[in-house]
Amino acid sequence: MDNQEKSSLEQRLQNGVYGTPKINPDEQRRYLGTFRERVCLTISNAQIKERSWTTAVETELKKGVVTQVFINGNLPDQLTHPYVQVIAQAGGNFTLKTDPQFETNPDRLALVMAADDAVYQSPIDVAKCYPVPAAAQDQPAPQLSWWQRLFKKGGQE
Repeated sequence: MDNQEKSSLEQRLQNGVYGTPKINPDEQRRYLGTFRERVCLTISNAQIKERSWTTAVETELKKGVVTQVFINGNLPDQLTHPYVQVIAQAGGNFTLKTDPQFETNPDRLALVMAADDAVYQSPIDVAKCYPVPAAAQDQPAPQLSWWQRLFKKGGQE
């Protein structure tokens, strides 16, 4: 056997033993299995707990660029279910990623909206793409009835 056939054989053996090498594995872990250049919008684990971003997800789906939505399946169902419903109603495709490598730390991503090809969109953070209007931030918190205050968790107002 010549050197080229030998290196090809060695490569196949290496792939069989260790698996096919991945391109940018850290980047793929960060963006729930896809590449940064394909990402249109991201929602972090902290952001998904802060408030609902379903209108932002709907808007991105209506643009027609997004072909796949990756959702961190390690998060509680009550956080991800509204997004699954919105995506299903829009006829979009989604994948729940439940591998242990997709952590639930606040700085990790909960949802990634991606295209099949590179879009090189910036910014991709949902808070930067869809900022909360100032009028919505200034609204006072709704008043609780005496019954709600009485049974509020911890008994504190």
